Amino acid sequence: MRRTWERVRSEPGLKRNLAVLAGLIVLAAVVGGWILGNQRFTPPWENRLIVNATFEGTPGISPGNGQEVRIAGVPVGEVRSADVDDNGNAVVEMAIEREHAVYEDATVVLRPKSPLNEMYILLDPGTPGAKRLSDGDTLPVTASERPVQIDEVLGYLDDNTRHALAALVVESDAALASAPARLPAGLEKTTALLRDMKPVSESLSKRRDALSELVTALGQISQAVGEDDVRLAKLASALDRTLGTVGKRNEELDSTLSQLPGLAGQLKQSTQAVQKLSGQLNPTLDAVRSAAADLPGALSKLSGTADRLGSTMDVLGPLAENARPVVDDLRPFTADATRTVRSVKRFSPLIDPVTSTLVKHTRDVGAFVLNTRSLTTLADANGGITRAQLTFGVNGLPIKDHSSEEGR
Repeated sequence: MRRTWERVRSEPGLKRNLAVLAGLIVLAAVVGGWILGNQRFTPPWENRLIVNATFEGTPGISPGNGQEVRIAGVPVGEVRSADVDDNGNAVVEMAIEREHAVYEDATVVLRPKSPLNEMYILLDPGTPGAKRLSDGDTLPVTASERPVQIDEVLGYLDDNTRHALAALVVESDAALASAPARLPAGLEKTTALLRDMKPVSESLSKRRDALSELVTALGQISQAVGEDDVRLAKLASALDRTLGTVGKRNEELDSTLSQLPGLAGQLKQSTQAVQKLSGQLNPTLDAVRSAAADLPGALSKLSGTADRLGSTMDVLGPLAENARPVVDDLRPFTADATRTVRSVKRFSPLIDPVTSTLVKHTRDVGAFVLNTRSLTTLADANGGITRAQLTFGVNGLPIKDHSSEEGR
């Protein structure tokens, strides 16, 4: 170094050339650093969290162009690369600052940053209760969303709808061409409309305040429930025991559920029978209703009858008292009367043929009785007559013998 420095000092013009070269090197370093800084240069010593996110599709993603990864709208990283996995989904590599933790329940959404469809990734880092992601971990496709592109919407339209949409755009252009002449009147009407809508907005504001109070109250309730760990633990243990008991009785529950269709059928039949019965009960209820209308008059008449019956019972009371000794005296004859009736019962079948024979000769028997009403007189209803007396027995009557038939 000493010999080199002596040479630089001794050789004419060499010192000046070295100074110019050093200045150019410094200038190149400054310009190169500025350019690399604006080109989002990633130094090798940078320490960032590398996390992958899986999307069904990533329209508008261009790795290396500084597309941002944002949390709550604040840039915290950038998109490094994009690839396709074995299932045909897009896998995007994100480099995130280390101070921002990302958890297993994180979600990612593709958002357009400009009308030119330039995208950025909106990252919800998840909750601290979940597992924290490390370098190289990948979020599943279920944790991602992508925006719907305008060409996808137009792809579902048929030709007529597309022509109608084009005509609408053309007519809108023509309408906007005359906007300076017609727009002020429309704006005035809009002002009147907004003035009329003021009560509605006030009502909506009051409703928003009420909803805010409701949300606050619900938050306080949830906070109170979260602080009561003992009751929550008891509730969880009771729920566990209940589910365990239900699991042990799974077969019985299955058998009970298998009987439900038959029970439903029987219940349906019973319901139909009840409907038929109700249809039959309606005329009965109408008759009962009409009878109920006649019932007060009948009850009033019955009360009069009851009054008269009471007076009759008052009269019959002494008679019953006087008849009691007579009944006591007649009791000894009851047994004799019973035996007599039993004796007469044997001859009662013989009386029927005699009665049937006498019925045929009722007129002759009447005349006979009239003529023989006295055994001592010689006159009858027609005057004096020589009388004769004829005596006959039962065996002489033309009566069919029923005793032999009964014996047989």
